[in-house]
Amino acid sequence: MSDIFTGKSGPGLLVRAALPAIPGINALPGIKKTGVAYEELSLTREPVELDRAAVDAYAELCGFPIKDTVPLPYPHMLAFPLHMALMSSPDFPSPAMGMVHIENSISGYRPISVGEAVAVTATVGQPEPHPVGKAYRFLTVATVEGEVVWESTSTYLVRGERNPDVSWKSDLIEVDPSGPVFPLKADLGRRYAKVAGDYNPIHLYPLTAKALGFKRQIAHGMWTKARCIAALENRLPGAVRVDVAFKKPVFLPSSVAFGSLKHLDGYDFSLHKRGSDTLHLVGRTTAL
Repeated sequence: MSDIFTGKSGPGLLVRAALPAIPGINALPGIKKTGVAYEELSLTREPVELDRAAVDAYAELCGFPIKDTVPLPYPHMLAFPLHMALMSSPDFPSPAMGMVHIENSISGYRPISVGEAVAVTATVGQPEPHPVGKAYRFLTVATVEGEVVWESTSTYLVRGERNPDVSWKSDLIEVDPSGPVFPLKADLGRRYAKVAGDYNPIHLYPLTAKALGFKRQIAHGMWTKARCIAALENRLPGAVRVDVAFKKPVFLPSSVAFGSLKHLDGYDFSLHKRGSDTLHLVGRTTAL
């Protein structure tokens, strides 16, 4: 059974997510990880009407045209607060801070219109062994009046004990970056945070990113995925699946180069640092 999510997206979610990593505070009731065994944790967000201004702001930032239907990745904006709330739960065994988003899969079963009321349920089960730690898969289902219109799987890595016998391979392929180049400004992370509610400090300023081990701020992985989908948007069917694996971070400011290659049911695509072999993302679209 899923609990009802009543919170809001924004910086407060990140603050709560960080508390289990702070010595002393992480022993307080409601914050301390319980260590209680669980099969799965689930949260549901009751129907939210998709707002024209919010959808348009997201579309403009990610390179999508302004339309009466929402961009394919947009329901992730509704799912992200649920993911953070699940990670912050005392019953979730790992601290949210330090988890790395390594893969994401989205399936859109039909276009979703601006103004439709969308309910979202997010569920996380037991971790899976990964070569450098363990991985959690957050499954999200979006419905409109009971109809499943969109699903996603976000996979997060927690680094820890190595598992040399574990294989973690993807069939996604690297594509030559022969397509458009996207110049990215230093404030991209701050602008995306405003529309997405993801205020992770690694995306905001050089100082906040350096405090967490990065040389300067980095772009959100889901922005890079959205920008790639936008580059293919006019070639994709109404029902489509898009899988990506995130590779090297995109430091800001910078320029990135996109490339795509047609296959039988869709496109393979990649995102590289401009003029470099540095690979940021590989992905594939598949018609459903």
